[in-house]
Amino acid sequence: MAPIARDTGTDMDTRTHRIDGHIMMEHWFRAPIDYFGAFPTKQGTLSLFAREYVRDGNDRAPRLVFFQGGPGSSSSRLMPTTSWLNTALDHYRVVLLDQRGTGNSSPLDYEAVTAYGTLEEQAAYLSCFRQDSIVADAEILRRALQGDKPWAALGQSFGGFCVTNYLSQAPEGLSKAFITGGLPSLDLHADEVYRRTYKQTSKRNREFFDRYPHDEETAWYIATHLADVEETLPDGTRLTPARFRQLGLVLGYSYGMESLHFLLDDPVWNFKGQRRLRPQFLQRVGEVLSMASTPLYAVLQEAIYAQGSTGSTGWSAERVRAQFPEFSLPPVAAGGTGEVDLRKEGHGFRFTGEHIFRAHFTDDLSLQGFAELADTLAFKTDWPELYSPAALAHNEVPVAAWIYEQDMYVPYELSMKTAESIQGLVPIVHETLHHDALRTSGREALEQLFAAV
Repeated sequence: MAPIARDTGTDMDTRTHRIDGHIMMEHWFRAPIDYFGAFPTKQGTLSLFAREYVRDGNDRAPRLVFFQGGPGSSSSRLMPTTSWLNTALDHYRVVLLDQRGTGNSSPLDYEAVTAYGTLEEQAAYLSCFRQDSIVADAEILRRALQGDKPWAALGQSFGGFCVTNYLSQAPEGLSKAFITGGLPSLDLHADEVYRRTYKQTSKRNREFFDRYPHDEETAWYIATHLADVEETLPDGTRLTPARFRQLGLVLGYSYGMESLHFLLDDPVWNFKGQRRLRPQFLQRVGEVLSMASTPLYAVLQEAIYAQGSTGSTGWSAERVRAQFPEFSLPPVAAGGTGEVDLRKEGHGFRFTGEHIFRAHFTDDLSLQGFAELADTLAFKTDWPELYSPAALAHNEVPVAAWIYEQDMYVPYELSMKTAESIQGLVPIVHETLHHDALRTSGREALEQLFAAV
């Protein structure tokens, strides 16, 4: 699992600024494209970026590196006096790393990926953008900033997957480790993950419609309407019933039910004697559904679960959906009949959650160029292992993790199993908080994590 040793030539370029009682340093450095020999036909380096905050008077505090959720999301652009960052800066210098392919770290789009030859070569290239490579980048940054001295790490959601890989791959680089809503299964196929997330997503849908019962009638109307009537989003693509259901992604957040309820406000009007969806509604829906700013999220969503021991994902979320009839949909050509039949069978309406389907790559204009590549990645089998159960069973790094019983994205029971597999991990279990508790309850979450270790 150890990265292949390479001479990176990593001269650090740092710019320093003053902001509200803090020093803000912006670091640029370089790292190899491929640490693991996955992409032997191409070499070279990537330009990577991290932003570091230091509170006045805390310049001798230890460093903490933050791994953002995702995959495919840049580190948040946070002000140092707001959110969880304000609490972290009481204890640490905080380094916000833009993971490779995001933000200022050689951001990837379709043109950048397709420059790498055949579909197989492009898939090999993208295999270099998972948690194992992100951790290897962090190690280059750590050594550039502080030599052999270890630092602390905090991972939110997918960032927790990165921290778990860090504990497996380079524990000598860590002084402490903290995870919020991001303890992955160490060895299960993606199918097992999605079986559990569909169940939790269905439960969250029931809670949503119990709180806002009129929204279920609205959702049924819109879905059946979209099967019969062509409605287009501002980018010119069609809003299908299946795509409409993807709005459920927000339900996993603390205030996600309110976000979806507000989105469904007054969506229908009479236009030239026909009932149509309001342009304002279509505008808002288009903004929520588009992945133009985070294409890697869709492309790598299932790849972050793939390992040599589990094999290809094979469009896991799409296959597993067939096991849950409440999430099934008729083709658009069938009109509204299928939806009505489902309703008569007693199935409540169900929005999907953090599930990526083939249709994402045909329906979303920003993802269409990735369609063939996404299919190639789905059936790729030569993945390296991401986690070392043996290393984790003998872990010596102090580590604590928030685990949420209501988590819609990272299944609670799998996180608990992993917590038991990491020696010395202190689990902090919460019955009501949701996946984004670091954002909504940041001070509480961090203070309990810091106290636990």
